[in-house]
Amino acid sequence: MSSDPLTIPPRSLAFVTGATGLLGNNLVRELLAEGWRVRALVRSPEKAARQFAGLDVEIVEGDMLDVPGFAAALAGVDVVFHTAAYFRDSYKGGSHWPALKAANVDGTRALLAAAHAAGVRRFIHVSSIAVLDGAPGALIDETMERQERDADDYYRSKILSDREVLAFLDAHPDFWAAMVLPGWMHGPGDIGPTSAGQTVLDVAEGRLPGVPPGSFSVVDARDVARALILANARGRRGERYMAAGRHMTMAELVPQIAAAAGVKAPSWRIPQALLYVIAAGNEVYARLTGKPVLLSWAVARSMAREAGRTRFDPQKSQRELGLTFRPLAETLADEVAWFRKNGVLTAG
Repeated sequence: MSSDPLTIPPRSLAFVTGATGLLGNNLVRELLAEGWRVRALVRSPEKAARQFAGLDVEIVEGDMLDVPGFAAALAGVDVVFHTAAYFRDSYKGGSHWPALKAANVDGTRALLAAAHAAGVRRFIHVSSIAVLDGAPGALIDETMERQERDADDYYRSKILSDREVLAFLDAHPDFWAAMVLPGWMHGPGDIGPTSAGQTVLDVAEGRLPGVPPGSFSVVDARDVARALILANARGRRGERYMAAGRHMTMAELVPQIAAAAGVKAPSWRIPQALLYVIAAGNEVYARLTGKPVLLSWAVARSMAREAGRTRFDPQKSQRELGLTFRPLAETLADEVAWFRKNGVLTAG
């Protein structure tokens, strides 16, 4: 819980989509610590039972592909925090545009309409730094929008979902919404795990043969959760707020992960050309087995395209929301500790 608790009306009710995910579960915990009541949308009640054991959370089973199926649960809600998103093309080979559009674009449109029909008038949308772009080395702010022609399918789905929010605001003057743009999220509670968590596990268990090229903007999911609450309390209607964290190359990040896990970091640098070869092999493996892979062709191509384009300017969020970021060493230590406590990581 932050040392700067926000004043909220007593017993305010938050509806959180994607509640068992890395961001969603940390948001639920932060909301509870701030005195909110929480209604959590989950696809798996079993996963929710594990994630929220001992917490006073109202569980709603549902899926963003069927918003009418859970729309009744939006009654009485004060604010919707929309963290759910489909991003499995980061794990599997091939194209996943139909699924990305159905969940991220059509699902967001349906959720906005259902929330408004239920009497909800506040909405915090989790966007992504993927909707922004700049030249290599440039400091990127919220005004530097990515063009669709420069977006892969996942990035495009996030661009279009943002447009759904803005279009809804234009059509409904009585509705309020703001957007928060996270970077590559790490932290405890990664039950999935996400690609970030899988990277930590691969380093900790010695499965990463070398250091991949590329750079990222790394952020603690708990800091992003805080940004969502701050955006609801202090943000302006229709505005974007960055919660991207800090620019890091993989060569900088991997040794810090290794230090947190107490293992030796790989030192060999994987050339970009070899990364494409590995990705192509992973694509074949994914198609033959149906199993997820850490490095798909889309990920390899994105790493090459985005290298150096991961410096994001936090000034607007710092100035308007009062957002701060914890040290990366704390994030990684807590992430590793959570994996160990939950039996996901046994090495070390």
